[in-house]
Amino acid sequence: MVIGEKFNSLSNVVSALVAHKMMGNPKLEEIATIRDYLDVLPKVLFSLPPKREVEFAIDVIRGTAPIPIALYRLALTELNELKVQLQELHDKGFVGPSVSSWCALILFVNKKDGTLRLCIDYHQLNKVTMKNKYSLPRIDDFFDQMKGASMFLKIDLRPRYYQL
Repeated sequence: MVIGEKFNSLSNVVSALVAHKMMGNPKLEEIATIRDYLDVLPKVLFSLPPKREVEFAIDVIRGTAPIPIALYRLALTELNELKVQLQELHDKGFVGPSVSSWCALILFVNKKDGTLRLCIDYHQLNKVTMKNKYSLPRIDDFFDQMKGASMFLKIDLRPRYYQL
């Protein structure tokens, strides 16, 4: 969602309340699991992984047109937080201007610590998305295959879920 016509005019101002909450969070080095593996974890995820040979696309049912939807109303605090989070995502290269005729609604959910989590509502898109023809593996088969493994990788170490 872009507010106004100019994407580049998003504010970098962080409210005193948000800044106070950010200061109250523990540093990464204070979390035991992180502290044990500091040598292999990046301090900050600066951008998306490099482009791969396979291009990702969402296939929709043939003949489906973009679905017009009214935007969810956001409170002023949510609009300010949206500006901050979009600017952060844009600066890191996770999002950029789009000319797609498709869109999804955004909303905020309160986290346990009181901060806001940006969520995207894909209900309308999911209704017209072609379903995959293969099933997910059974969890017990998956654990059998991992028997004896000495290393496990956790891909999503940040609260962002854009590392597809």
